[in-house]
Amino acid sequence: MGTNNFSRVVVPSPFGAANAVTAFRGGCLLVAIVAGLALPGPTGRWIAAGIAAAALLLDGLDGFLARRLGQASAFGARFDMETDAFAMLALAFLVYALGQAGPWVLLSGLLRYIFIVGGWVFPRLAAPLPPKKRRQTVCVVQMAALILALAPPVTPAVGGWICLAGLILLGYSFAIDTAWLMRNGRTENEATG
Repeated sequence: MGTNNFSRVVVPSPFGAANAVTAFRGGCLLVAIVAGLALPGPTGRWIAAGIAAAALLLDGLDGFLARRLGQASAFGARFDMETDAFAMLALAFLVYALGQAGPWVLLSGLLRYIFIVGGWVFPRLAAPLPPKKRRQTVCVVQMAALILALAPPVTPAVGGWICLAGLILLGYSFAIDTAWLMRNGRTENEATG
């Protein structure tokens, strides 16, 4: 989730192990979508949920590697954040496409992009946010909710409620950040003026 300013971020050289893990996670999610849509019934849902769960478990590895190997960078942080946003949208799409929740579940994946557009309309929303563990925790909880909704034992009625609970939590987190930025965010003009 984090900040949504699109300042120039330079790709580090070399790309590094941490960024490779992040790229692998993104690729796993593409495979999960294809498996979920291409393989009918419970088999496809199990495979999609399993691959997505493995990608979620890898989410903490990239940050650990970046710190451990001294490869932490602004690019890596942005790459991780945007991969998480893509993962959320991809999982929400898959949950909807497989009939586990209504079209409203797509908001789970669209909130990040709505937030970005909000920063174009209200420049204060494009200001950097201070790091908060809450954002990471809520992101993981929402992705886990979407993955759980994919699992074949979960019915659409139960899956819908699971996704709704996660969406409410995610919306609450975005609301906290939006309120903070509207009170404290500084545009470039305000910062330099």
